[in-house]
Amino acid sequence: MTVHAKRRLAILGSILLGLLSGAANAVPDLAGELRDAQAALAVGDYAKAYQAYLTHGDDNPLAQFSLGLFFQFGWGRPGDPVEACRWQEKAAQGGIPAAQQLLADCLRRGVHRPVDLAGAAHWYEQAALSGILTASCSLAELYMAGEGVPKDPQRALELCRQPAERGLPAAQLRLAGFYLDGDVAVRDPVLALRWIQAAAQANNAEAQFRLGLMLRDGVGQPADPRSARYWLETSASQGWLPAYLPTAELYLNAPADPGSGLLPAADLAKAYLWSAAAARRLAPGPAAEQAKALLAKVGVLMPDTWRPDLDRQIDRHLAQTGVTPAAAAPAP
Repeated sequence: MTVHAKRRLAILGSILLGLLSGAANAVPDLAGELRDAQAALAVGDYAKAYQAYLTHGDDNPLAQFSLGLFFQFGWGRPGDPVEACRWQEKAAQGGIPAAQQLLADCLRRGVHRPVDLAGAAHWYEQAALSGILTASCSLAELYMAGEGVPKDPQRALELCRQPAERGLPAAQLRLAGFYLDGDVAVRDPVLALRWIQAAAQANNAEAQFRLGLMLRDGVGQPADPRSARYWLETSASQGWLPAYLPTAELYLNAPADPGSGLLPAADLAKAYLWSAAAARRLAPGPAAEQAKALLAKVGVLMPDTWRPDLDRQIDRHLAQTGVTPAAAAPAP
């Protein structure tokens, strides 16, 4: 199954979750008349699926929600955030919980109409009441900043703690962010570390990356470079690009072998793997230049005979994480 097919199926799953999370007795009728459209979308026949959804776009909120996704993700047509938000507004008013959250995002950013933070708060609350757990944390962000609602950091923590305690990694990650960077009255790096660890252990790549940085920098506990390297590399192995460079740096700065005084061969090879992968994936800019500079340092220490095998490992990693090796920029 291709990466794009997996993504479509995941989104289709979110459609069903959005429906089942809500309180709509008409759900079977809404979904039943869209069976052909759903099947076409699942196999990537965008033209057929779009027309089938559009046939029911006047009165079927699920069709409206799905049409919004076509414009949001650019399925078979150019992406159009404004049109996506317009469809999601119709679907939200029709009671589709996932659309209520997306509409709140639109109003918060001012995509299809002027910014409306109070309106965003209303729709986040509706989505949360309908069972969209992450909407509670989005609403919490507004309470933390006092945007569209009275500022109330404690209320923000309460809202986001509920889905975090139910084991939702995205909520655990956002709750940790409140404890790290929220209002000064609620900052607590120890609790931030606890929630980051929970999300990381649930295999959330971003949480693994952030946990690695906290352990590297000694936030919430004394610095632990070895554990930091483990979590950063775990994140990088999932294709989380920001983790590549710090992983390479930790390998290159690992303790030297006591006997030879040299960097152990395994650490040197890993430093090459992650710095070369970063150099191949990063867009031109300061980070890419930093990756190239680090790769040059590794090149001075590493025998050229290692490169062919290590480059094949990089190709396999890029392919497994959805990056076509041939499309990646060649390593310097």
